[in-house]
Amino acid sequence: MCLCLAILEQSRYTVATMIRLFLLAFLALSIAAPVNSSPAETYVWRNNKGELVFSDTPRLGAKTVKTKASNVIHSPTKIDTQVLNIKIEEIVQGYQVIVNHPKNNATIRDNTGSIYISGSIQPTFKAGFTVQLILDDKPYLPPQPHTMFSLKNVHRGEHQIKMQLLNEKGKVIALSKSVTFYMHRASVN
Repeated sequence: MCLCLAILEQSRYTVATMIRLFLLAFLALSIAAPVNSSPAETYVWRNNKGELVFSDTPRLGAKTVKTKASNVIHSPTKIDTQVLNIKIEEIVQGYQVIVNHPKNNATIRDNTGSIYISGSIQPTFKAGFTVQLILDDKPYLPPQPHTMFSLKNVHRGEHQIKMQLLNEKGKVIALSKSVTFYMHRASVN
């Protein structure tokens, strides 16, 4: 033991370096060694001197050596692919449109009849989608790429608004609940 330590002290290699080299060599041998999951046939015969010879190559007069079954798990060679669903399915995302302002049954007091309407889409809608504002069951202006609307000169009285979310083809994919608001305007007699 002391001799080994003395050699190591005189050597330019440290113990850590020696261990690393050993592990590297072990790894290289492990990778290089062939791996065979099924046991090969083993044959035995006697040579000219009467000695037993074992080999994996058959020879005239050789007998097959019976070995115990190894601990190998065999996988099926045929896989039934009919159960796999490889069709591309479009994920239909449920959109929800909400009118945030004005609140239902709100009273708006503005002598010019102006009102700002805002809404939200959940989840955030894609590029190309548009929002159509419906005022008193009629479309108000063309669809827009946002949920902010400015209405001007709205007559006094009760009004209903809704928002429709339209996809790239103009098809309605979501509709908000109807919101009622009351416009109060001062009158001049």
